[in-house]
Amino acid sequence: MGVVYGDLSTSPLYVYTSTLIGNLEDHQNEEAIFGACSLIFWTLTLIPLCKYVFILLAADDNGEGGTFALYSLLCRHANFSLLPNQQASDEELSAYRYGPSTHSNVSLLKRFLEKQKRPRTGLLIVVLFGASMVIGDAVLTSAIAVMSSLPGLQYSGKKLTKGALLLLACVILISLFALQHIGTHKVAFMFAPIVMLWLISIFCVGLYNIMHWNPKVVSAIYPYYIIKFFRETGRDGWISLGGILLSITGAEAMYADLGHFTAVSIRLAFVFAIYPCLVVQYMGQAAFLSRNLHSIPNSFFESIPDPVFWPIFVVTTLSAVVGSQATITATFSVIKQCQALGCFPRVKIVHTSKHIYGQIYIPEINWMLMILTLSITIGFQDTTLIGNAYGLATATLMFITTFLVALVITFVWQKSIWISGMFLLFFGIIEGAYLSAALMKVPQGGWVPLVLSFIFMMIMYIWHYGMCLKYNFDMHNKVPLQWLLGLGPSLGIVRVPGIGLIYTELATGIPAIFSHFVTNLPAFHKVLVFICVKSVPVPYVSSDERFVVGRVCPRPYRMYRCIVRYGYKDIQRDDGDFENQLIQSLAEFIHMEAGEPEFCTSEGSFDRRMMVTRSSSIQSGSTIIATEIEDCSESSSVQSSKSSALLSLRSVYDDENPPVRKQHIRFHLPANQIMDSAIQEELMDLIVAKEAGFAYIMGHSYVKARRSSSCFKKFVIDVGYTFLRKNCRGPSVDLNIPHINLIEVGMIYYV
Repeated sequence: MGVVYGDLSTSPLYVYTSTLIGNLEDHQNEEAIFGACSLIFWTLTLIPLCKYVFILLAADDNGEGGTFALYSLLCRHANFSLLPNQQASDEELSAYRYGPSTHSNVSLLKRFLEKQKRPRTGLLIVVLFGASMVIGDAVLTSAIAVMSSLPGLQYSGKKLTKGALLLLACVILISLFALQHIGTHKVAFMFAPIVMLWLISIFCVGLYNIMHWNPKVVSAIYPYYIIKFFRETGRDGWISLGGILLSITGAEAMYADLGHFTAVSIRLAFVFAIYPCLVVQYMGQAAFLSRNLHSIPNSFFESIPDPVFWPIFVVTTLSAVVGSQATITATFSVIKQCQALGCFPRVKIVHTSKHIYGQIYIPEINWMLMILTLSITIGFQDTTLIGNAYGLATATLMFITTFLVALVITFVWQKSIWISGMFLLFFGIIEGAYLSAALMKVPQGGWVPLVLSFIFMMIMYIWHYGMCLKYNFDMHNKVPLQWLLGLGPSLGIVRVPGIGLIYTELATGIPAIFSHFVTNLPAFHKVLVFICVKSVPVPYVSSDERFVVGRVCPRPYRMYRCIVRYGYKDIQRDDGDFENQLIQSLAEFIHMEAGEPEFCTSEGSFDRRMMVTRSSSIQSGSTIIATEIEDCSESSSVQSSKSSALLSLRSVYDDENPPVRKQHIRFHLPANQIMDSAIQEELMDLIVAKEAGFAYIMGHSYVKARRSSSCFKKFVIDVGYTFLRKNCRGPSVDLNIPHINLIEVGMIYYV
């Protein structure tokens, strides 16, 4: 409850202040307050309750929610992805739940959008803009939540100055971000009790204010007060919708955090706890303000009865921190999803819990958020201005979500276009009104989320654009298979014992950089495996479906391809078991291939014949037997070498990275199993090569724009993409490749 509703439940701190101060200063009367209360009630009812709870929670991607979950659904059921690395075997994943479209009009629209690159590019930009708004939302949530929780200190015996409050807010924010590295799970056990105590407090205070100050406020649920509100306030009332919008900030978190909780639990918590408490609190504040108009600038704290003021103030401050934590955690999750789908530069992702799945911490993003939050807090020093920016970020994100859900209704749920259009029209008009009001406040702080979102969106798009150009270069410059076959099984060079893992982004074909390997390296390993680590548009990939294995050349070449598939929320753990899983997958492929004679056809189709192999347990395979030997985690490839230079290099490496005890796996063939001599020989070659050691071979690529490219493209690639590539984590570090076993060959890509 704390993670999902921490942000939404703290909105009463600043809604009335942001709404009634500014354009409505000349309309501060009982009728205007009742009208604002009516607007808040119906906004809470129509958007969080009707849209998010009853509709959007059903638009899940195998239990995951959020902007990228919707985009993932669309990419799976229509060819909307700009990166052409999808394969037919990806559609056989158990995470694919929906069948093909049955409506002819939907199929026509789908085919039209799939053939046009501009609509697909536009869709990606919309999704990236929404993801960027989530980042801006985290910055603004932390600033406004903490700033709004501190004015209660003015009730102390010695009133604090504005500068002292600002300094205290900065200290709280720095502490909040400084503690992120310990992980949410260390303090998460306090979230639910704090939010529950907060909800009980605001419910009781709201109920007291209704009965004590003005019971007639209950009649504000009638829409008549909304009509009367706009009739009296006119354009000023319409602009004030930007403040009303703050009552539903955090509603997007209900959908984004769907992966951590079930839809049923989120629905029940909102309908029976969050919604009633918020409605009663907003009505209680309206009842208090209708009799105390002078208290509008600090409406929440002044509406609290004196005997319970300080306990509620403490709970308020803790709740503000919980609300900030929820959006910071959501930002880490969004960045990870963007990175998995190739839309964000590689950054360090720390898994803060070994037992709780999905809890992550990103140091670079954390400190960047802290700097931005402090800049907003110190620069504005006013919750009204921060609220203007916050409202625009919220309205934009909700409008983008509505648009994406309308597409999901058509292409995924396979409903009529008319149903999708009615959904988009109904909620689009409501949210469009709020968005238009928020846009009117761009000069008064609303420009902040636009600037932040534009910067992050450009970073994401430039990175994705550069990745696509690099991938297309590899696709159009693949090494011809006939050239490779012409070299013979030895590839024209010496084949030495060991396994060479050649990393490539291509799921099919031989990358151009392989010819550089052959011409620059005097010898190559006896067994070569092209490794493609790719993300597929599903949240999680089962370990039994992770490896897809096939041959690149005929059996004597001992050349294979292995595609390692991860979902956009999967964790690539550095557990040291990848090599063993790979060996088992290759052995299982060799065994499965022998059992299907029709699998071996013409040579020209070798690279397109792939099999999904199971590698869930290294002990379960019947093709080869694995035994565990406990020893130090030393590189077998270095141990088998007699080179004093390599041994001395290994000694330096061990001094910097002390060895740890782990289980070393040794494979051997079963003694009583009868198999073909060619298969037995191939399996023995694989086992011997494994014992000789692994070498990780990667291309160190430099991407540059062609001379004939436009000035804009040269700036984007040669300046923007190059800057991002040089300042992000290297692919070898991101893939947890041991540096002592790494071989890199440079290559320039002219795109």
